[in-house]
Amino acid sequence: MRRKTNETDIEINYSTELFVDTGDLVLNHLLKTLFYYMEKNVIIKAKFDLSHHLWEDMGITIGQFLRNEVEGKNIKRFGTSILPMDDALILVSVDISRSYANIDINIKDTEKGFELGNFKELIMGLSRYLQSTIHIKQINGENAHHIIEASFKALGNALKTALEVSEKHESTNKVYKL
Repeated sequence: MRRKTNETDIEINYSTELFVDTGDLVLNHLLKTLFYYMEKNVIIKAKFDLSHHLWEDMGITIGQFLRNEVEGKNIKRFGTSILPMDDALILVSVDISRSYANIDINIKDTEKGFELGNFKELIMGLSRYLQSTIHIKQINGENAHHIIEASFKALGNALKTALEVSEKHESTNKVYKL
């Protein structure tokens, strides 16, 4: 899948390995974390003008990519993960049905590379284009790195469950078919 705009050029494809090169080291790390916890091997390559555009368009592209993967399939639809990372404790809950994002995170320290605005834009783009409700709730934490990384890990876990094909629902062929 490829998304090319005046600001970004992003490509995501399945692979036998997990490889991410966006030009943004922080985003590289977080996307590797996300797809690792989703248990999906992909290659992601990107070029961009401004970091804000990259993060926003990355959320859109990942949302489209995942939506294409499950289109027409009966999936479990819901996924939830509560994940600790040192001082941080994060709750993520996902419903693959309609677009809504609720991000309740408070970053107090200002570690370079962890801009809450960019994180929110990525999640909102993902939510819109995957057509999913995503709740991210910080239960505890002070360290920005731990809070954001735990959020990506928990999101990966929740999406892994929500996007799994459901044999139970396939046999009934009812509501959950996207």
